[in-house]
Amino acid sequence: EALVASGQALGIDSYFLVQWLAPLASEAPEFIIAVMFALRGLGAAAIGTLIASKVNQWSLLVGSLPFAHWAGGGPTSLALDARYTDADGDLVADVPAKTIDPSTLIFSYTPGEDPSLFPFVWDDLIRHLQTATGKAVRFYPAQSNVAQIEAMRAGRLHIAGFGTGSVPIAVNCAGFVPFAVMASEHGIIGYQTEIIVAADRGIESLKDLKGRKIAFTSPTSNSGYKEPTVVLRDEQGFEADRDYSSTFTSRHENSILGVIHHDYDAAAVASEVLERMMARGIVKKEQFRAIYRSQVFPTAAFGHVHNLEPRLAGKIREAFFSFPWKGSKLEKEFATLGATRFAPITYQADWAMVRKVDAAMQVSYGCK
Repeated sequence: EALVASGQALGIDSYFLVQWLAPLASEAPEFIIAVMFALRGLGAAAIGTLIASKVNQWSLLVGSLPFAHWAGGGPTSLALDARYTDADGDLVADVPAKTIDPSTLIFSYTPGEDPSLFPFVWDDLIRHLQTATGKAVRFYPAQSNVAQIEAMRAGRLHIAGFGTGSVPIAVNCAGFVPFAVMASEHGIIGYQTEIIVAADRGIESLKDLKGRKIAFTSPTSNSGYKEPTVVLRDEQGFEADRDYSSTFTSRHENSILGVIHHDYDAAAVASEVLERMMARGIVKKEQFRAIYRSQVFPTAAFGHVHNLEPRLAGKIREAFFSFPWKGSKLEKEFATLGATRFAPITYQADWAMVRKVDAAMQVSYGCK
C-alpha cells in the first residue's frame, strides 16, 4: 500500500510503477552483479548468479518460511498475518477502515504454465472487467507463485487467480479474498494430483519410486508438491532425500516434459494442466502413464485483495459471474475441463480439504 501511495504522491503512473519500476528495482542488484562478472570475463559466474537468484525465489525462499516461523516461536496452524483482522470468523481478511480505489486494476493468473500465453487467453475477461468497473485493467504475467503473492501483499496486484495450493498462503499473507472458481453446468470443476512416469519406464506403482528422482513444481503447490509428498510419506513411508531425490521445476509444464524426456523418473502434476497440454498437442497420452491419482481438489480460486473499496469489489465479483463464456478465449483454453462459467465459493468451506493437507505437512507461514 505504501509503495502505491508513494507513487501516486509523486505522480507516477500506477501501471508503470507495478509493471516496470518496482520489478526492475527489486531485480537490479543481481543483474548488476552479473554484468560486473561478465565484464571481467567471468561468464560462468554471471550465469550462475542469475540461476542462483531464480532457484532461491522459486524454492528456498518459500520453503524456508515455515521453518523461520517455527524458529521464531510462531504457532503451528496457518493463521492470518497480524496486519489483517477476521471479526466475522470466515478465515479471510476483513475490509479495513482505509480502502483503496486504484485508477488501474492489475490482474494476474497462477503461473503454472508459460505465462506468455496467458495475456491473450484473458483478453475477453479483462475487457469485461473494464466495462463493469469503468477502470483500466492490465495483466501481470507473474513468473512464480512467490512473485504473485508478494505483488498482492505489496499492493501491486488487485485481482488474481491463485493456484489451489497457493490460496491459503495468499489469504493469510497477502489479504486475498477468494470468491469464485471455474465451473461447468454440472457444478464446480476439480482436478486431481497425478504422479506420472514415462511410458517406457519400468515403474508400475508408488513403491517403485524408492531411489528414484521425482520432480515437483514449487513448495506452495498443492498438486505439484504438498499432496503427493504427504501420500509418499503416509502410504509408502518415503521421505525426500532419504528414499528418493527431488527437484523443483517451477511449473507443471516443465515437470511433464522432463518426465517424457527422461530428465526425471516421475513427476507430481495437476491433471488439468496435463489435459490442456495434450489438447494443444504438446504431449501425447501414449508417452506417459499415471501411477497415482488423488481425490478431487478445487481448481484455481479467483478473488481480489481485501482492501478494495467495497463498491469496486462488488463490481469485480459481478463481472466474473456475468462473464459471457460462449465463444470466448477462456472457453477454448479450458475446453478440456468443460468450463462454462465462474461459480461462487467460500474459502472456509471449499478450501477445507486443502488446509487439511497443509496441516498434515505442518505448514505455517510467518508472512515476513
